[in-house]
Amino acid sequence: MHRRTIGSSALFVLYVLWSGAALAAADASSAMPSAMDERVRACTSCHGAQGQGRNNDYFPRIAGKPADYLFNQLIAFRDGGRTYPPMGYLLAFLPDDYLRQISQYFAELQPPYPDADHTDVAPKVLAAGERLVMHGDPARKIPACIACHGASMTGTQPGIPGLLGLHASYIAGQMGTWRAGTRHAIEPDCMHSIAVKLSDRDITAVSSWLARQPRPADPRPAPASAARLPLACGSQPQ
Repeated sequence: MHRRTIGSSALFVLYVLWSGAALAAADASSAMPSAMDERVRACTSCHGAQGQGRNNDYFPRIAGKPADYLFNQLIAFRDGGRTYPPMGYLLAFLPDDYLRQISQYFAELQPPYPDADHTDVAPKVLAAGERLVMHGDPARKIPACIACHGASMTGTQPGIPGLLGLHASYIAGQMGTWRAGTRHAIEPDCMHSIAVKLSDRDITAVSSWLARQPRPADPRPAPASAARLPLACGSQPQ
């Protein structure tokens, strides 16, 4: 009897251990990331688990932006239209089809926006930024930002990005690279045409005002529109 009891107990322990391992494996497999989650790990390690961005100027929010816009940026980093060595090295040998899959993956994500900026900026600076964003400056032939980026500034399908959820310093830095010609887009490069007309004061005003805007109830880009843009833009052909 004693041997049988010991044998039965040993078998029971082995069964419990096996069952626990099987359940753990099942739980692990159900929690395993998808193939695309694994593929974009190099992206999310910098831009956040859902592409929500980091609290710095180097890794902006990429989630929820139009897929064509994201694809164009990946191509630009790969082919030299935008210069940031880590991105260039990462993308150097990736084919277009693969970059389209990555772009679509992040376009479909909508994590919460970060909090709006609340640092002190002079009211007249913010007022100047609001005028340029909402109305432009007809005298200098500068269109309103919302004429392209949408009334809610969440972007417009298929290729115009949203302007919300970004740090003022990041927006200002990108406007500076457009103006200097170190960032390029598909010709005609409409952002370069606009940026060269902006002064440092204009860029500070626009970026400061945008960074302080409330987060939208509906963060999705506006649908593609048949309305003509205020100037020709290669990344948003009409």
